Amino acid sequence: MQTDRAVVTVMGRDRVGIVAGISGELAEANANILDLASTKMGDLFVMMILIDISGIKVSLAELKERLRRRGEGLGVQVMVQHEDVFRYMHRV
Repeated sequence: MQTDRAVVTVMGRDRVGIVAGISGELAEANANILDLASTKMGDLFVMMILIDISGIKVSLAELKERLRRRGEGLGVQVMVQHEDVFRYMHRV
């Protein structure tokens, strides 16, 4: 069953502006944040975001590239996977 959701994973050195930068890019593409979890381990920041991509204004490939570039500017690594792919890769 294919869903209209994707998982965004963000990792890198903690700094001001990461959440704002990534969420702003998602808003610009009209991707709705359904759930968000973040943690800090020492100076490492990790965030996972579940997004609804049914109404995005760009292709998923374009959204991935925009988030990658935004993450690069913020000094973090951003990975986007369709939810079905993410679940398949992380099944136990």
